[in-house]
Amino acid sequence: MAPSPTIDTEAVAVRRATRPDLLSIHRLETRVFDEPWSYSVFEEFLGEPAFLVADLDGRLLGYVVADRTPNNGRDFGHIKDLAVDPEAQRNGIGRLLLRRAVSRLLVEGVVRIKLEVREHNTVARHLYVQEGFEPRNRIPRYYHDGEAALVLVYESRQ
Repeated sequence: MAPSPTIDTEAVAVRRATRPDLLSIHRLETRVFDEPWSYSVFEEFLGEPAFLVADLDGRLLGYVVADRTPNNGRDFGHIKDLAVDPEAQRNGIGRLLLRRAVSRLLVEGVVRIKLEVREHNTVARHLYVQEGFEPRNRIPRYYHDGEAALVLVYESRQ
Protein backbone atom coordinates (compact mmCIF):
# COMPACT_ATOMS: atom_id res chain seq x y z
CA MET A 1 0.00 0.00 0.00
CA ALA A 2 1.34 3.45 -0.92
CA PRO A 3 1.95 5.86 1.94
CA SER A 4 -0.76 8.43 2.62
CA PRO A 5 0.00 11.98 1.51
CA THR A 6 0.98 14.19 4.42
CA ILE A 7 -1.88 16.31 5.72
CA ASP A 8 -1.33 19.32 7.96
CA THR A 9 -3.81 18.76 10.80
CA GLU A 10 -3.65 22.48 11.57
CA ALA A 11 -5.53 23.02 8.29
CA VAL A 12 -8.21 20.44 9.14
CA ALA A 13 -11.51 21.82 10.43
CA VAL A 14 -13.32 19.70 13.00
CA ARG A 15 -16.99 20.60 13.26
CA ARG A 16 -20.34 19.09 14.07
CA ALA A 17 -21.80 16.82 11.42
CA THR A 18 -24.69 18.21 9.40
CA ARG A 19 -27.33 16.60 7.21
CA PRO A 20 -25.40 17.47 3.99
CA ASP A 21 -22.41 15.49 5.41
CA LEU A 22 -24.37 12.26 5.80
CA LEU A 23 -23.91 10.87 2.31
CA SER A 24 -20.12 11.35 2.47
CA ILE A 25 -20.06 9.88 5.98
CA HIS A 26 -22.02 6.83 4.87
CA ARG A 27 -19.81 6.34 1.81
CA LEU A 28 -16.71 6.45 3.99
CA GLU A 29 -18.30 4.04 6.47
CA THR A 30 -18.87 1.49 3.72
CA ARG A 31 -15.26 1.87 2.51
CA VAL A 32 -13.73 1.41 5.95
CA PHE A 33 -15.87 -1.18 7.73
CA ASP A 34 -16.91 -4.73 6.86
CA GLU A 35 -20.12 -4.25 8.88
CA PRO A 36 -21.11 -0.68 7.99
CA TRP A 37 -23.90 1.26 9.66
CA SER A 38 -26.89 2.18 7.53
CA TYR A 39 -27.47 5.77 6.45
CA SER A 40 -30.47 5.99 8.78
CA VAL A 41 -28.35 5.17 11.84
CA PHE A 42 -26.20 8.23 11.15
CA GLU A 43 -29.36 10.33 10.80
CA GLU A 44 -30.35 9.34 14.34
CA PHE A 45 -27.16 10.90 15.74
CA LEU A 46 -27.49 14.27 14.02
CA GLY A 47 -27.61 16.91 16.71
CA GLU A 48 -25.35 15.03 19.11
CA PRO A 49 -22.63 17.47 20.20
CA ALA A 50 -19.90 14.87 19.64
CA PHE A 51 -20.93 13.73 16.15
CA LEU A 52 -18.02 15.43 14.43
CA VAL A 53 -16.39 15.50 11.02
CA ALA A 54 -12.86 16.35 9.95
CA ASP A 55 -12.97 18.50 6.82
CA LEU A 56 -10.16 19.81 4.65
CA ASP A 57 -11.26 22.28 1.99
CA GLY A 58 -14.65 20.58 1.62
CA ARG A 59 -13.25 17.03 1.62
CA LEU A 60 -14.47 14.76 4.39
CA LEU A 61 -11.40 13.10 5.91
CA GLY A 62 -13.12 11.33 8.79
CA TYR A 63 -15.80 11.38 11.43
CA VAL A 64 -16.55 10.33 14.98
CA VAL A 65 -19.95 9.49 16.43
CA ALA A 66 -20.26 9.83 20.20
CA ASP A 67 -23.19 10.45 22.48
CA ARG A 68 -24.05 11.09 26.11
CA THR A 69 -26.41 9.16 28.35
CA PRO A 70 -27.75 10.86 31.50
CA ASN A 71 -27.16 8.79 34.62
CA ASN A 72 -28.15 10.53 37.87
CA GLY A 73 -25.47 13.21 37.67
CA ARG A 74 -22.79 10.74 36.57
CA ASP A 75 -23.46 10.87 32.85
CA PHE A 76 -21.44 8.60 30.61
CA GLY A 77 -20.36 8.92 27.03
CA HIS A 78 -19.97 6.34 24.32
CA ILE A 79 -17.68 6.60 21.30
CA LYS A 80 -19.72 4.57 18.86
CA ASP A 81 -17.92 4.96 15.55
CA LEU A 82 -14.68 6.52 14.32
CA ALA A 83 -13.36 6.36 10.78
CA VAL A 84 -10.69 8.07 8.71
CA ASP A 85 -10.44 7.97 4.93
CA PRO A 86 -7.79 5.33 4.11
CA GLU A 87 -6.00 7.90 1.92
CA ALA A 88 -5.70 10.25 4.92
CA GLN A 89 -4.74 7.73 7.61
CA ARG A 90 -1.51 8.02 9.58
CA ASN A 91 -1.77 11.82 9.68
CA GLY A 92 -3.29 12.23 13.15
CA ILE A 93 -6.87 12.73 11.94
CA GLY A 94 -8.24 9.90 14.10
CA ARG A 95 -6.43 11.26 17.16
CA LEU A 96 -7.73 14.76 16.44
CA LEU A 97 -11.33 13.52 16.13
CA LEU A 98 -11.04 11.37 19.27
CA ARG A 99 -9.64 14.24 21.34
CA ARG A 100 -12.35 16.65 20.17
CA ALA A 101 -15.10 14.11 20.88
CA VAL A 102 -13.75 13.45 24.38
CA SER A 103 -13.53 17.20 25.03
CA ARG A 104 -17.10 17.75 23.85
CA LEU A 105 -18.39 14.94 26.02
CA LEU A 106 -16.55 16.29 29.07
CA VAL A 107 -18.02 19.75 28.47
CA GLU A 108 -21.44 18.06 28.35
CA GLY A 109 -20.83 16.76 31.90
CA VAL A 110 -19.74 13.21 31.15
CA VAL A 111 -17.55 11.54 33.78
CA ARG A 112 -16.83 8.25 31.98
CA ILE A 113 -16.52 7.42 28.28
CA LYS A 114 -16.48 3.93 26.86
CA LEU A 115 -15.85 2.40 23.46
CA GLU A 116 -15.56 -1.01 21.91
CA VAL A 117 -12.74 -1.98 19.58
CA ARG A 118 -11.92 -5.17 17.72
CA GLU A 119 -9.51 -7.25 19.75
CA HIS A 120 -7.10 -7.56 16.81
CA ASN A 121 -7.18 -3.88 15.83
CA THR A 122 -3.84 -3.08 17.43
CA VAL A 123 -3.48 0.30 15.70
CA ALA A 124 -6.76 1.61 17.13
CA ARG A 125 -6.14 0.03 20.54
CA HIS A 126 -2.75 1.72 20.73
CA LEU A 127 -4.30 5.12 19.91
CA TYR A 128 -7.01 4.72 22.53
CA VAL A 129 -4.57 3.70 25.26
CA GLN A 130 -2.29 6.64 24.37
CA GLU A 131 -5.30 8.93 24.78
CA GLY A 132 -6.14 7.67 28.27
CA PHE A 133 -8.56 4.82 27.62
CA GLU A 134 -7.99 1.70 29.71
CA PRO A 135 -9.06 -1.86 28.89
CA ARG A 136 -11.88 -2.98 31.20
CA ASN A 137 -13.62 -5.93 29.63
CA ARG A 138 -13.58 -8.40 26.74
CA ILE A 139 -16.79 -9.36 24.96
CA PRO A 140 -16.44 -12.65 23.07
CA ARG A 141 -18.04 -12.90 19.60
CA TYR A 142 -19.12 -9.23 19.67
CA TYR A 143 -18.80 -8.74 15.92
CA HIS A 144 -20.73 -10.65 13.23
CA ASP A 145 -17.58 -12.45 12.12
CA GLY A 146 -17.07 -13.79 15.65
CA GLU A 147 -14.22 -11.52 16.68
CA ALA A 148 -14.18 -10.33 20.28
CA ALA A 149 -14.37 -6.69 21.31
CA LEU A 150 -12.40 -5.02 24.02
CA VAL A 151 -14.22 -2.41 26.09
CA LEU A 152 -11.99 0.56 26.89
CA VAL A 153 -12.93 3.29 29.35
CA TYR A 154 -11.78 6.87 29.84
CA GLU A 155 -12.37 8.34 33.32
CA SER A 156 -12.65 12.09 33.78
CA ARG A 157 -9.97 13.42 36.12
CA GLN A 158 -12.30 16.15 37.45
